[in-house]
Amino acid sequence: MLKKIKETIDYFEKEVHFKPEVGIILGTGLGGLADEIDIRHTIPYKSIPNFPVSTVDGHRGQLIFGMMNGKRIVAMQGRFHYYEGYSMQELTFPVRVMKYLGIRVLILSNASGGVNPNFEVGDIMVIEDHINLMKDNPLIGRNEEEVGTRFPDMSNSYDPELIDITMKIADQYGIKLQRGVYAAVSGPTFETPAEYRYIRTIGADAVGMSTVPEVIAARHMGLRCFAISVISDLGVPGKIVEITHQEVIHAASAVEPKMTKIIKELLAVLN
Repeated sequence: MLKKIKETIDYFEKEVHFKPEVGIILGTGLGGLADEIDIRHTIPYKSIPNFPVSTVDGHRGQLIFGMMNGKRIVAMQGRFHYYEGYSMQELTFPVRVMKYLGIRVLILSNASGGVNPNFEVGDIMVIEDHINLMKDNPLIGRNEEEVGTRFPDMSNSYDPELIDITMKIADQYGIKLQRGVYAAVSGPTFETPAEYRYIRTIGADAVGMSTVPEVIAARHMGLRCFAISVISDLGVPGKIVEITHQEVIHAASAVEPKMTKIIKELLAVLN
């Protein structure tokens, strides 16, 4: 892994003279945040050594370097998923690279199904904790001590200070935010009604197919994490309807301006 990371970093040092402070991963239907970036460099994933390639609609598949609200950022316009056939190590590789490029904070977004009966389609949930139901972990295998400790603590996976700051920002701008626990499943099928009930019973408020592996890898390397989820459909008894991926993209895109506002304001106050 270290050899591959260093190969990729060597590529960026030759192609991009830019040291980011913050990494951003843009999830399904949420790639429009890139329009707010003062872009300095855009590189397709297929051009980057050792990078996977996005295969899912709603994920542009490019890495963007630029400025936003006074911060140097690197943004993934499109992420990778376990259900695409990538290993946990492959889909979290970009997070490793962003750390070695210089980021100190990782901001993640996704679209998810709400299982909390108090949620509605279009709600935005700040992730406070997660449950890994993917039956795999990106840290399985040989550990590289230079990258991170063998047994990383996950008690504060989602930075409490960043959550508090975000809630104040949302209050200031009149944006309603939910807070809750995100359960990650492998996908690619959407959940059955029984699975929705199970996920709610074990303590989750929303369910999706991403984010958790990336956060595990980020925390392994000591990065501060903040994650936000757009509720694109409901897995609540009496409110479950047949859903398609295009409908998820549409629901997430409709809420994107609010999410963009929150992230921009959070960037402005990051130390």
